[in-house]
Amino acid sequence: MLTKDLAICIRAVDYSETSQVVTFFTQDTGKIGAIAKGSKRPKSAFGGPIEILSHGKIVFSDSSDKSDSSREKLATLTEFEPAYGGPRLSGLQNDLFALNCCYFAAELLDHLTDDYDPHPELFDSFLQFLQDVQDNNNKPQILALSILFQLGLLKEVGLQPILDHCVNCKSQSTIRSTRYETYFSSSANGLICRDCEPAFPDKIRLSRDAAACLASLKQIPGAAEKTLREIEKVLVRHFTQLLGRPLKMAKHVLKS
Repeated sequence: MLTKDLAICIRAVDYSETSQVVTFFTQDTGKIGAIAKGSKRPKSAFGGPIEILSHGKIVFSDSSDKSDSSREKLATLTEFEPAYGGPRLSGLQNDLFALNCCYFAAELLDHLTDDYDPHPELFDSFLQFLQDVQDNNNKPQILALSILFQLGLLKEVGLQPILDHCVNCKSQSTIRSTRYETYFSSSANGLICRDCEPAFPDKIRLSRDAAACLASLKQIPGAAEKTLREIEKVLVRHFTQLLGRPLKMAKHVLKS
């Protein structure tokens, strides 16, 4: 059965001298793995090798049997029509930090979503994120966009951290007050107040500015770069704990 969808490539690996295995995050189908036969040939039907962040219309052939066992098999990509006449968001290639942030977002999508589990709003927000990053050459603003996308991703997949009160004692006053120390704990999945922090060995102490931004996300776009980098380090550690392994692109985002 042939399926048409809008898609963004979030992973691409060589399968043979002429073919690739690609992972697409699609608007209506969700994440799919597909083999792109002949994509690396000079006269490929796909216009050349498919690259990460390529986006556009795809047609793929999937098994008509929708059992779980059939879904473990790769689909076959039959058509790929890149958007805007090009294979990728070309402006990103001129800014290594912006590109690394987008690669990191793609890696997170790959690890935190399941095959054939549609998230159309997440697809739209990811595409908007890529376009917003491309249109922005300010590093702090790009980092802010990246952080907000990561938090939105966690919310969409049901892993939203609790940021408006202490996870343990439910207190809002100690979290929102700048007079008290605030911590983030991955094991608690959220913010911890100073009175509860001894019970969470994995907690990370937050600066007042970082705590304020996490407790009120609308402050993130205007935050200082130092504060944004602190928040990103906390999120990277949180993702590492959630997945049980480090993410390949995290170090490139943190050191840029």
